[in-house]
Amino acid sequence: MPTTATTDRPATTVLGHQERQVLSAVGCGLRDDEIATALAITEDAVAEHLARILVKLGLRDRAAAIVHAFDSGLVVPGRGPRTKSVGPVLRTAAGRAAAPNVRISVLGPLQAWQDGRPLDLGHLRQQTVLAALALRAGRTLSRQELLDGVWGMESPVANVVPVYVYRLRKTLRAVDGQDSVIEHNRRGYRLLSGAVDVDVARMEELVTAIGAADRADEPTQVIRLCSQALDLFRGELLAGLPGPLAELERLRLTERRITILQRKVEWQLRLGQCSEAIAELFALSAAHPLNEPVAAMLMRALYRSGRQADALAVFDRARRRLADDLGVLPSRMLRRTYQMILRGDEAGLTAAAH
Repeated sequence: MPTTATTDRPATTVLGHQERQVLSAVGCGLRDDEIATALAITEDAVAEHLARILVKLGLRDRAAAIVHAFDSGLVVPGRGPRTKSVGPVLRTAAGRAAAPNVRISVLGPLQAWQDGRPLDLGHLRQQTVLAALALRAGRTLSRQELLDGVWGMESPVANVVPVYVYRLRKTLRAVDGQDSVIEHNRRGYRLLSGAVDVDVARMEELVTAIGAADRADEPTQVIRLCSQALDLFRGELLAGLPGPLAELERLRLTERRITILQRKVEWQLRLGQCSEAIAELFALSAAHPLNEPVAAMLMRALYRSGRQADALAVFDRARRRLADDLGVLPSRMLRRTYQMILRGDEAGLTAAAH
């Protein structure tokens, strides 16, 4: 993927000592007032230094200065000036600084909180970088993997990944004034294991517990755990985030949610909780009208509730939608469910549900 070379611009050695300090601070994402405090100079002096830096290096604006600071090696992700926190430092009973509770949610619009306080995660591409790290929590992602997943075939500005990661590191501090929950090494970037609570990881833990309860033939526990997992989903997955990774994860997580809901409904039907199952299935079928297994489950639930005509109507709607949207006939599975309902084949419908 092409990058913007820096060899056609003057090196940072043309800058004076304080100009280099200002450029480093700008590259770290500090505001003028923060730079003034850190360097013990006035904000007007910071603005004057920055104006001279742009002229000396032939840069267009502050954003270009940030990128140049990374390109030139003046700023390295994870290092650089930090302003002191003005907030209180939480401490444990032993007097040690307590790690803030950092939570990230990807099972809906991307959000993050620190000690219950919502965090500003920047613009959409920067948010997508964080989403990629959260979805692969504990695994290192290379810069190229992030470029491919967030930008696809587009060609972003050189070193945009370390710029975004640096900003996210500043936002997601593990301990007040200390390192971020995002770790950088020569292989790439990752969320530190155990340093952040990601809802998708919690969901996968619940899926494992659901499987164990299913194998142990504990239907009430399966339904309870499925409900907990489904409660983690809260609206459109990764809403508005661009790039191929976000699009693929929307599809994967949608299928994950459908699978969990199907497991829950299967056990509700086995326990005779037909009205609860029907309510869940109607909502799911409305959201995914081309999902034939969901339509078949809804047909079985309606039939077992004595609503044969409604069950057959579900088949007719699914058949028309498949023909209109995809130009295909219902699958053999859906047609067999329809025929069994017509015949009143209780044994066949019960076997199909297991």
